[in-house]
Amino acid sequence: MAVSGGTRVAGLLLAAGGGSRFGMPKALAPFRGGLLVSHALRALAECKPVVVVLGAGAEKVPPLPATVVVNKVWTTGMGSSLRLGLAALTDTDADAVVVLPVDTPGITTAAVARLAALAAPDALARASYAGVPGHPVLIGRAHWAGVAELAVGDTGARPYLAGRPVVDVACADVADGADADRPDELRST
Repeated sequence: MAVSGGTRVAGLLLAAGGGSRFGMPKALAPFRGGLLVSHALRALAECKPVVVVLGAGAEKVPPLPATVVVNKVWTTGMGSSLRLGLAALTDTDADAVVVLPVDTPGITTAAVARLAALAAPDALARASYAGVPGHPVLIGRAHWAGVAELAVGDTGARPYLAGRPVVDVACADVADGADADRPDELRST
């Protein structure tokens, strides 16, 4: 996605987890006549390039219209997937990346576009819902190394964002930021 001034925005979909509370890899969960990973990928449709990090069950995911990276150490947590995804974007001309976890089925292209509109190499922004920070998150290229350094275990960008000015972007009117940790939490909204 190119925004004002020619800024390029990549997409990063984190879909490697085994889904222990969910009972299966969330990427493989049936949703709206397809898989949850395909649904989540559509929210990032305007981003270019898009990287999807798979792990558990990766061999069962059909071909996707994105660059697929397999996290062989997915059991170590989300941090390794975030690091791997950011590394896959290093050689691109993206100025920023919108990061989305696979288990947020209520995220829309409109929410992604709101964040992407703020893209710049030094940008940090995240969607918020009724004042509560959520996903997706926009990370400017200047922050990728710092985010990767602190993304360990089951921790993503939160520690890096904690001490920095982050723009909260209200998205409740265009998206639902709820996570689906169990199959009954998959919303068809």
